[in-house]
Amino acid sequence: MTITSRRAAAVELAAFCAALRWDKLPLEARERTKELVLDHVGVGLQGSATESGRAVQSFVAGQPAGGASVLGSDLRTGAAWAALANGTGAHSTELDDVTRESSLHPGVSVIPAALALAQERGSPPIDFLEGVVAGYETTMRVGNALGAASAYARGFHPTGVAGVFGAAAAAGRILGLEAEGLVRALGIAGTMASGSLEYLADGAWTKRLNAGWAAHAGVVAAGLAASGFTGPATALDGRFGLLRGYTDAPRPEELTARLGDPLMVMQVTIKPYACCRYTHPLIDGVLALRAEHGIAPDDVAAVRLGVLAAGAALIAEPIERKRDPTNVVDAQFSAPYGAAVALVHGRAGLAEHSDPVLADARVRRLMAMTDCVRDPSLDAEYPGKWAGSVEIRLRDGRTVRTRVDFALGEP
Repeated sequence: MTITSRRAAAVELAAFCAALRWDKLPLEARERTKELVLDHVGVGLQGSATESGRAVQSFVAGQPAGGASVLGSDLRTGAAWAALANGTGAHSTELDDVTRESSLHPGVSVIPAALALAQERGSPPIDFLEGVVAGYETTMRVGNALGAASAYARGFHPTGVAGVFGAAAAAGRILGLEAEGLVRALGIAGTMASGSLEYLADGAWTKRLNAGWAAHAGVVAAGLAASGFTGPATALDGRFGLLRGYTDAPRPEELTARLGDPLMVMQVTIKPYACCRYTHPLIDGVLALRAEHGIAPDDVAAVRLGVLAAGAALIAEPIERKRDPTNVVDAQFSAPYGAAVALVHGRAGLAEHSDPVLADARVRRLMAMTDCVRDPSLDAEYPGKWAGSVEIRLRDGRTVRTRVDFALGEP
């Protein structure tokens, strides 16, 4: 698609974000925003206790003291550093909120940036909440325009790439930037957008850092804009903008189409399982068949999972690696593991994504007999539906099947 624009999309987005007023938002959007903040804080507190969360806290402890809290600790540091720690920690459990169309996690970049800066400045709660709404709107629209499948194919993590723009918008609102200042902040964020998928090679923690870095960089971008530093208004849709460099299938119209109708906070999913969202319809399907047919792990002869092409590289390929996760990050991104723990334990929460369960012989046996296949019938409805199919062949000769179109937690 050709990217053309008479008026840079960032200008229109910035004007919308600058004009947001809490008391003018629909009641359901205000309530949902508060729910998303509460969900994030709970996930962030849990994530702060992970190894990756503690490692970032250790680094941040060496930075100058400030007025922003690091969740789960007694550390108080500068807003940018608190955002780094809190964003990384909250993304460490894979329980943070997620979106369907943009296939990213908006809360872990937007809320840490807004919360840290609002706390440091002593901002009124309403200013903080307005910043959150603006940040979600920006992150998700940039993600929609990016196109997750194409970004994944090029090795980019949409949360890190799009999240910095939302974090900058949220931070900019809290700093009191008007539309012109927000355009500068988005332009500066464009040179900070990053996020690699190479963590899939060995289960490294850099996936978690992508969220924290986006939050950190958003605070920096907004702060620079507030100081008069300039950034290109065309950072999103210009000749060398985001939609040129990070995707082969840009949808620039998604940056501004139907702004606020509905607000993007109304399009966010809450995750019930501590793993990649692409596995969730598969886990739902396994749990449904397990309950309906009384399936025990020893009853299973083979499992066949139908996966979306967009998520296959994350959870299903190469199948030999996905059948043999070596650490918790590997497990969080393995469809065979998600199906196996669902069959064995009837759950797929934090406790099931742990080293002891990873070593469970029953889980290992089931992973070894699980295949993942791409299913064009699922792809035909993506991203409107994140569907998955499950087929379980039993030792008594029966085969049971199901398809899940909308996993638990969808709006």
